[in-house]
Amino acid sequence: MGSVASFNTVWFSLIGLLWAGYFVLEGFDFGVGVLAPFLAKDDMDHRLILNAIGPFWDGNEVWLLVAGGATFAAFPTWYAALFSGAYLALFVILVALIVRNVAFEFRSKRDSLAWRRGWDIAHFVGSLLPALLWGVAFTDMVAGLDIVLPRGYIGGFVGLVHPLALLGGVASLVVFTFHGAVFLSLKTTGTLRTRTRKAAKVLALPTIVIVAGLVAWVAATVSGTSRPGTLPGTVPVALGIVAILGIALSAWRTARGSEGWGFMGAALSILALTGAVFTELFPRVMVSSVSAVDSLTIWNAASADYTLRVMLIVAAIFTPFVLLYQGWTFWVFRQRLSRPEGDEVGSGGIDGSGIGPGVSDVAGGSTRAPVGDIVTS
Repeated sequence: MGSVASFNTVWFSLIGLLWAGYFVLEGFDFGVGVLAPFLAKDDMDHRLILNAIGPFWDGNEVWLLVAGGATFAAFPTWYAALFSGAYLALFVILVALIVRNVAFEFRSKRDSLAWRRGWDIAHFVGSLLPALLWGVAFTDMVAGLDIVLPRGYIGGFVGLVHPLALLGGVASLVVFTFHGAVFLSLKTTGTLRTRTRKAAKVLALPTIVIVAGLVAWVAATVSGTSRPGTLPGTVPVALGIVAILGIALSAWRTARGSEGWGFMGAALSILALTGAVFTELFPRVMVSSVSAVDSLTIWNAASADYTLRVMLIVAAIFTPFVLLYQGWTFWVFRQRLSRPEGDEVGSGGIDGSGIGPGVSDVAGGSTRAPVGDIVTS
């Protein structure tokens, strides 16, 4: 054990912030992918939905790479235990992300309705699985895993899947889906915007109920365990309450047409939930359900102090550039997207699909996005 005021604590907090940034930004990407088959009435709607996240999704995934890299460098034992014990689950997430990313790139390669629909299904599955499994993984870390030092995690894949973890997965799925609905209502116009606002309204109450149930169940589970040295249990519970209030605020503002405030409310909810996870863990990084002494902490899982110091200097230099670039991207692509003037749902195109001229898929990323082909307002 060491002093709480240390580089170990700083890097634990920074990794928590990286995961929070990833879930806020990639969360609405996942939500949009899950909602797309239900909100799109024709191919033009599908293009607009993909174009809404097209300039952002690849930049948002950088947060995952940085979070994983920071964990590997700052807490290599944590990284090793997580990626060895939960290898199969994380492999499924990786495959789903690959399929989703390929769907962005390949959807517009052929002018075939069947081809596009196939990649739309791939995009849906590639969004749904990570949105579900990330919740399972982080709930497992808080609830406790079968960790025995020095062997690490010994529970296998079955040990990762239990009722509380599954509820955590459902919670992350509905939160990200709600977040995606709010983002789409912020980025679209006309009937598509109306449908996305309705989806956010429908999702709000189930999301609040599921998140409240998860917070209560986790609080009841950890209250019966001995976790000396952690923050007061009221801290993660309070953050859970903030998350619920954030969803309610988001639903209220979105319903009133203030989607910007609605997006901030949804983002606040995800930040609070991620904060609840990391404050409940501290000073542990993985909780052992076998014995308290077998838990991985910010001390027994960390790199040398010198390594953490050098990493902090590098992060302080380069992180502002990343934040400025990503902020600039959101500013440049801040316009709402709408259907071409005179184009109605289901009109024109091949097989009555609504594929009309003048709109191209831009989901491959902002560097190749033919934004001039998009009608914005």
